[in-house]
Amino acid sequence: MAQQMSFFSAEACHPRVADLAGLLCGPGQAVVFAKATARLTLPLTASWRANALVKACAERGVGTGLDTVDGLLLRTAFRVDLAPLAAQWTRGAAKAVPRDFTPDGAVLRMWVLAAGHWADGAYLLPLDPAAPQTHQPLLDSLAQCGLPATMSATAEAGPALRITGRRRLARLLELVGRPAGTGCADQWPAVSRMRVVS
Repeated sequence: MAQQMSFFSAEACHPRVADLAGLLCGPGQAVVFAKATARLTLPLTASWRANALVKACAERGVGTGLDTVDGLLLRTAFRVDLAPLAAQWTRGAAKAVPRDFTPDGAVLRMWVLAAGHWADGAYLLPLDPAAPQTHQPLLDSLAQCGLPATMSATAEAGPALRITGRRRLARLLELVGRPAGTGCADQWPAVSRMRVVS
């Protein structure tokens, strides 16, 4: 019998510009110009992430470029349609999680594409080290979508939300959908990668 797809899963959602909030959950930044346009930037650690995100942004009508001068950086142009998203994620001059924010599968998929990875048998969703005020609200928001997590911070990986347990990892996989393409399978959520505790 085929498994029923969650209404909130990435594969059940029509691509929207609002999905790019997933980049801001992690290390992404929004830059507003004259309150009318905004640009998103995101440092990346792997070419598969860049390829997958360029494609995902294009599916949402948002063109991107890659800067390789100082590492790998994904960058959009300044766009009117990004201004509302940037406004929601800014309070004063600081990055902030919108009130009552609950990520759906499409937002979580963008977060996974941006930075999600495995470490010590747990799945990590990295946070923005430059915006510690976003960490607790994002932890709370994951619990709201059925993904209780714990806070994690290491010198190597930085701050992140840590997801463990077969049920939670299965829920994450259900929400984010299938791997995005070549090269990402080793860093994609999967129940089979969970550490077995004896």
